[in-house]
Amino acid sequence: MVRYSAKVQPGERVLISMGETESFELVKALYEATIKAGGFPQVLFLSETLRRSLLKHGSDQQIAWVPELEAAGMEWADVYFGLRGAANLSELWDIPADRLALNQKALGEISTLRWKRTRWCLIKLPNAGFAREAGIDEGTMREMFFDACLLDWAAEGARWQRWADRLEAGQEIHVVAPGTDLRFSVAGRKWVVCAGQINMPDGEIATAPVTATVNGHIRFEEPGVLSGRLIDNIRLRWEHGELVERSSTSNEDFFRSVLDTDAGAKVIGEFAFGVNPKVTRFCKDILIDEKIGGTIHIALGRAYPNCGGTNESAIHWDIIKDLRKGGTVTLDGVPVLVNGEFRF
Repeated sequence: MVRYSAKVQPGERVLISMGETESFELVKALYEATIKAGGFPQVLFLSETLRRSLLKHGSDQQIAWVPELEAAGMEWADVYFGLRGAANLSELWDIPADRLALNQKALGEISTLRWKRTRWCLIKLPNAGFAREAGIDEGTMREMFFDACLLDWAAEGARWQRWADRLEAGQEIHVVAPGTDLRFSVAGRKWVVCAGQINMPDGEIATAPVTATVNGHIRFEEPGVLSGRLIDNIRLRWEHGELVERSSTSNEDFFRSVLDTDAGAKVIGEFAFGVNPKVTRFCKDILIDEKIGGTIHIALGRAYPNCGGTNESAIHWDIIKDLRKGGTVTLDGVPVLVNGEFRF
């Protein structure tokens, strides 16, 4: 993370966000590696348990408050490392949807500062809590996690860049799968390869659709996950870039509140392929799940300018669709992903 992902240089300021106490051993390792690289590390502690106290007892003003020291840290830092610990996925189970969505918008402001101001890398700890979320034993989780982290990133990145170059030569993406028929233009957009720089593990090829060309519908068999809420059976439909239908079969009040955060939250800000061959199962964590080889995902909300996207929002929420279970993505009518197998 220090030498390859962020390439910390002497004199650079490094903010390490420690998520939960379980991440302390990794904090120590990153801190030491940063010192050896000549950087100036500072540590910030964050916790979903503390967030619960805010959401449970805070006023609307407090809940909507953008944490000032955290925001200042994004302005101060050259590099940001976000360590996501072993938070209970159900920590916020009883928080009313409107309060949760209001706070999610505040956190989105921090996220926006992070990608605008810093070089950043996020990581989810492969511990017992993570294994429980994924529904598997800890040993299997660790094996998958480290296999996915320890790829030959230079070689994989070069291969994925060839795929991105092929995608960049095309004009239109069309996704067809059970419950899904979605198409949009990518003309003039850039496809960005993520190969170990901004997440660990990494592995996606992403772009930003041309908003006004988005037409059709999509259904997600796996739940969307945000702030510990699982939103099941999400269905969305757009006409000429405008979201005209939305539904889910769980947490629909929260789902609708998130989409109503601002005008940009209803827009597809990102479309991407998951390409890491070693991430093989859903873990109910976006950071990992969006990398599963053979899947696609869209992000509702903020687009990344390096893709050529222009949509702005406090929200950037990735939702994953597994095409390994059936489905095709074509580029200008030519299949590039069929039933989870890439055809580049």
